[in-house]
Amino acid sequence: MRSGHFGRWAAVVGAVLLTGACTQANGLAGVGAKPPSTAPITGTPPATATSPAPTPVHQSAGRPPKGDDPVQVPPPKLSKYTYAFPVKGCKSSYQRKLLVLPKTTIWAKRGCTFVAPVDGVVDEVNLQDRWSPATDAGEHREGRFVTIIGEDGVRYLGGHLDSVADGIKPGVRVKAGQALGKVGRSGNARDTGSNLYFAISWKTGPAFWWVRRGMVKPWDYLDAWQKGNRTLSPRDETLKLRGELGETPGCTVQCSSRQLQSQPEPQQSQTPRPRKTTKKKDDDDVIILNPTTAPLGQR
Repeated sequence: MRSGHFGRWAAVVGAVLLTGACTQANGLAGVGAKPPSTAPITGTPPATATSPAPTPVHQSAGRPPKGDDPVQVPPPKLSKYTYAFPVKGCKSSYQRKLLVLPKTTIWAKRGCTFVAPVDGVVDEVNLQDRWSPATDAGEHREGRFVTIIGEDGVRYLGGHLDSVADGIKPGVRVKAGQALGKVGRSGNARDTGSNLYFAISWKTGPAFWWVRRGMVKPWDYLDAWQKGNRTLSPRDETLKLRGELGETPGCTVQCSSRQLQSQPEPQQSQTPRPRKTTKKKDDDDVIILNPTTAPLGQR
């Protein structure tokens, strides 16, 4: 072989061997077998998906977040009657427990207005304060007072009044909330703070004054009327109690005055003394026993 041909063959073989070695090490010529550690930056960088951070809620520790204003819902209608709290235009308080009688004392400043609790007709009006601490008679304890018979059939009493409103007299029709008098200290409230004696009962004659002084516990109804439920009615309870006790039950509490209580009972002899009366035509003596000591069959 000529030396010239051998030299060209050796050059070709060497180039082939060099190309294979480069291919094994780096893949294709000029391209690495392993990917680059960082992608080349060309144009807009790729977007990455990230979650937005929550907006912090600023509130005091232990306090719930403030809600919407409450929706005002009217109380349910419990009867066809509409009532008014009996003291108007003044701050007042009252007892919610039974003391001596089923009535309540509504404490209020002197001169506050006593109003009709419901539509009705004036039944009794007492303009004079007849109460005396010496006798403490039960029928005079309320001093000046006004009673009405409501359209619900219930009698309402307001006592210890300082005065009675003009035009208020028996038979006059009144509306719920209409002025009947002024809170005062008449009757046996003379030595206490001014207040309104408030009682619920049913209509009787004036002789049965103890019924007028209170038969039905009033504070549940006062609570309702004061808090806005103006249709809670004492009618059913009043009629039920009247049916149980009768229209004119006997007096059981504070029934007599102190003078009557202090008077000693009359002493009676064990043997009643008969007394003579005028003789009849047959001249026989007629013996009539003292009615207070005679047997029931002879009275």
